Amino acid sequence: MPRRLTGSASAKAGAKPLPRLQAEVVSLRSQLKEKAKQLAFFINTGKALTSTLELDKVLDIIVERAKRLIPCERWSLLLVDEGEGRRQLTIRLAQDGRRGSVKPRPIAWGQGPAGWVAQQAKPLLIEDRQVPLPSALRDWKLPRAGFRSLLAVPITNKRKTLGVLEMINRADGRPFDATDRDLLLQLTGQAAIAIERSQLYQRMAELTITDDLTKLFNFRHLVKTLDIEIRRCVRYGSVLSLIFLDLDYFKMVNDRYGHLMGSRVLVEVAELLIRNLRDVDIISRYGGDEFVVVLPETGLRTTQAITKRLHRAFHRHEFLSQEGLKLHLTASFGIAGFPDHARNKKDLIRLADQAMYEAKYGGRDRVCMARRRATKEPGGRVRSHPLSASPLKRAVQP
Repeated sequence: MPRRLTGSASAKAGAKPLPRLQAEVVSLRSQLKEKAKQLAFFINTGKALTSTLELDKVLDIIVERAKRLIPCERWSLLLVDEGEGRRQLTIRLAQDGRRGSVKPRPIAWGQGPAGWVAQQAKPLLIEDRQVPLPSALRDWKLPRAGFRSLLAVPITNKRKTLGVLEMINRADGRPFDATDRDLLLQLTGQAAIAIERSQLYQRMAELTITDDLTKLFNFRHLVKTLDIEIRRCVRYGSVLSLIFLDLDYFKMVNDRYGHLMGSRVLVEVAELLIRNLRDVDIISRYGGDEFVVVLPETGLRTTQAITKRLHRAFHRHEFLSQEGLKLHLTASFGIAGFPDHARNKKDLIRLADQAMYEAKYGGRDRVCMARRRATKEPGGRVRSHPLSASPLKRAVQP
């Protein structure tokens, strides 16, 4: 008969060898240490992301933490752009992290790895060239040279895709794996909250300085900008000019075609001004159909040339052409300069406004400039002289 094992003998038989136990302890300690390291990493990442509300700084932090988490050879951070009723991706940061190192180019929704990830709100892991691609990406061709593996994960919050973080080729030569994917998803989870928070802050900030209809700066921002620019002129001995323009017979547009068409005209005026002015010029809607342009470090002669260019642009443009109306509208322009005409913000706006009214009284559809020495006439109006005296044209012509 076989011998029965005693309790101590049975325990010895089921016990693991000591070296194996020691190896397991070492492995568990290593895993615990790695988990603690990851926990500290994500805690510090959360602190960094909540330290600022500026979107550009948030994006910089996301990229820096991602590269530290998973070093790679190439990467890009793309954000969703929902302008004009269509969604697409725009590269915000790429390659070496310097803005402008990669020319921003829109990526269509669903196009390529990044577009697919944004559309599906799912991560994409391509471990090597032999991995079969999703059916929607079968027409996408892998890069011929220098490509080993790819990892792209969506940046989502509350089922809304905000962007995509894409990496190509791990720096150590190994392919990306599921662990890398899970770590990057954890990072983008934190990133999504920070991005949405920054975008909301940015939109709120823009609302305080932006006109709701035209998306130009509003009167509040105009006043603040003039304060800053005039102080700069005084400090450095520089100059600035101001253009005040008002549409001619704009009330006829509202009366004949309705206020919705009138609002559309104002939007087109804003677009016309943006196309024909410089990036440094500050364009604002003063109120109604009045607009003001501040031209920093610009003398009167240059301002005259710029204003005449705007004057000609109004003559060439057909308003409401998409609606089939093709209206021809004109505008009256007034110019004043600092310190040529005014020594403070209030007088600068007043003199440009009065020069604009001089253009109105002179027959509309023309440019007038305030006198270098503002001399008041009876009634308090400041005299000005016309730069152009084109005859009055029909303001609203279907």
